[in-house]
Amino acid sequence: MINSLWYDGDELAGLHCFRHLRDELATSIDSINSILSAEFMRITMQETGNMDAAITSKFKARATIAINGEDHEVKLDEEETSNFRDRLLPFVIGLLRTAKLPAVLRIYRDTLTADMKTAIKTAVEELLRVLVAQPSDSDFIAGDRVVDTDGGSSSLASRLRSLPPESFVQLLKAIFMIVQAHLVQASEVKKTIEWIICHLDDHYAADSVAAAIALGAAAAETASESDSQITTFSQFSPPNNFSRVFSIQEKGTDATTMSNLSRNFRADILRENTEAVFAACDAAHGRWAKILGVRAPIHPKLRLQEFLNIYNITQEFITATEKIGGRLGYSIRGTIQSQAKAFVDFQHESRMAKLKAILDQENWAEIDVPDEFQTIVTSLFSSKSETSGHADNDSADTATSKTEVVRSSSDSSMVDAGFPNISHNTEQPDSTSTHPDNTAQSNDMKSRERGRSSSRMLSFGGVAYHMVNCGLILVKMLTEYIDMNNSLTGLSSEVVHRVVDILKFFNTRTCQLVLGAGAMQVSGLKSITSKHLALTSQVIGFTYTIIPEIKRILFLKVPDTHKGLLMMEVDRVAQDYKVHRDEIHSKLVQIMRERLLVHLRSLPQIVESWNRQEDTDSQPSQFARSITKEVGLLQRVLCRTLHEVDVQVIFRQVVIIFHSQISEAFSRLDISSQQARQRAYRDVQHLLGCIRSLPSDSKSSPPNWGQLDEFLEQNFGAEASQ
Repeated sequence: MINSLWYDGDELAGLHCFRHLRDELATSIDSINSILSAEFMRITMQETGNMDAAITSKFKARATIAINGEDHEVKLDEEETSNFRDRLLPFVIGLLRTAKLPAVLRIYRDTLTADMKTAIKTAVEELLRVLVAQPSDSDFIAGDRVVDTDGGSSSLASRLRSLPPESFVQLLKAIFMIVQAHLVQASEVKKTIEWIICHLDDHYAADSVAAAIALGAAAAETASESDSQITTFSQFSPPNNFSRVFSIQEKGTDATTMSNLSRNFRADILRENTEAVFAACDAAHGRWAKILGVRAPIHPKLRLQEFLNIYNITQEFITATEKIGGRLGYSIRGTIQSQAKAFVDFQHESRMAKLKAILDQENWAEIDVPDEFQTIVTSLFSSKSETSGHADNDSADTATSKTEVVRSSSDSSMVDAGFPNISHNTEQPDSTSTHPDNTAQSNDMKSRERGRSSSRMLSFGGVAYHMVNCGLILVKMLTEYIDMNNSLTGLSSEVVHRVVDILKFFNTRTCQLVLGAGAMQVSGLKSITSKHLALTSQVIGFTYTIIPEIKRILFLKVPDTHKGLLMMEVDRVAQDYKVHRDEIHSKLVQIMRERLLVHLRSLPQIVESWNRQEDTDSQPSQFARSITKEVGLLQRVLCRTLHEVDVQVIFRQVVIIFHSQISEAFSRLDISSQQARQRAYRDVQHLLGCIRSLPSDSKSSPPNWGQLDEFLEQNFGAEASQ
């Protein structure tokens, strides 16, 4: 170096023997820098290839591939770390002295990034040869597989798309381990350089590092001034005015200036050092996102657990790599969130289509509730529901198959209700339907009497509900949305929107099919009976009752900023269900009113015959017997299907209608003859006896007292007293 100082001046310019010294020094320094750089790259990049091969071989041997976790984290032990630092230290000092460390770190960054991409691509190619050749036990949709029709080898993307979900997850696990091995190695390089630059206080080489930083800072400043900074290995050469570094110090450069130069030089090194790991993480994220992107059309069609396996390992990959790299991976986060949203959208669309098909095929007949559905409700709403006492381990698909629609044999006859689409169900007394209040013992007794099992209902909050097939399917679907909500917490708001959609659709379509009599066209029902209406009321009422619990569960994951509007949406849907149930009850009242009006139209002719004929019949007229028979049939249907409070509400209105319509009809008739008065009195008494027996929340004494009682007292006071 001193010779170069001399040569830089005029002292040796005239000596013939030193005429090539400058070029020889430049060549020597260039050679030294190349050696230092090559050794730095060899040490920092060593063994990654061996690690990749070991992981790939382990996977090919079908050994367990453990994903990232505290117990399986790839890291160097203390002795390996110490040896690594000792090997790297002299080369870092040498590169510091020549001011080449920042440039070498940039080359290291590019090499590390390229090596990361190559390692992932190589692993994918090698592992696909094993995975694609393996038979799959999965029932993966064959139509989604990519088949090589030209007889040649399919593309990498095609083979990735052909993998069943479980094999794809295994591939991701292997890539995870390879990426982690590379990043741990890169992180150790980063920590070592930071240790050398910033934390070498009591080390024997501390003074050497400080001097090297000072020399390197001055050299970097000089090189910057001469605009000759080196960026690649092939360009390594000493600055033409390298000797000025020493002349600066010899001339007593200001200490503050040197300190600033050293600080800037150190900051430049640390920045390049950090960027190398950042770049490696970004490359890994980019490759992972690209692999996911290749299968983007497939992932939305997977089962929830299959998609969750991919989603969860990606989240773990993001967490592990961000922890090492120290910077968020926005691109890969965007990719997995986009696929998660596509998954939710596709699953929702498929469920909407399935529910529509099921509703259009529904015959609104009661079915036994399989034990699994009671288990589902109990496990989801354990604080509200009561267990059925019978739990099994059948799968959800098996349970669904058990809920095949079975037409009830009890709807043996229909009576015209007086309007086109709705009729009153004259269910026979030996019907297999059970009242919610009946005990299990009485159900078993009736079952033995009838030679068949009693119907099993769905219990929630201590109340039992009769169910039809579509109601159970809706329950199953709602649990699947809850599972999605709990698993994909970042999309909770989206899931709640979909739940609102499917609840709205079920309510609207059910209303069209039953109240609107659409089932007569789409599912071939001959008429809509009171039994159909009562069962629909039970399904709608059950759904209305569980909506608050569904809301409570779903909103545990919804961000506070979204809760307000979403809660309003859910509450509006709940109100729609309540209105629908009330409309069904009003329709049941209307059925009885229409039947009464039909019979009242024949009353004038009956009364006229009373005035012409002798009273030889001691029984009530056909008019009175028909009305009481039909209202009794309706009472039996509703009491066996609806809850007591609903039955009371319905029959309170029926009682009011009977009182007003019958008393008004008799008031308009001429009942002058003695025999007509006797017949009318007998009919009114018969009708009042029926009215007294109807369920009602009336507190009057006698029960269900009303206008017909007043009519009887006003017109037949003497007969009534006798």
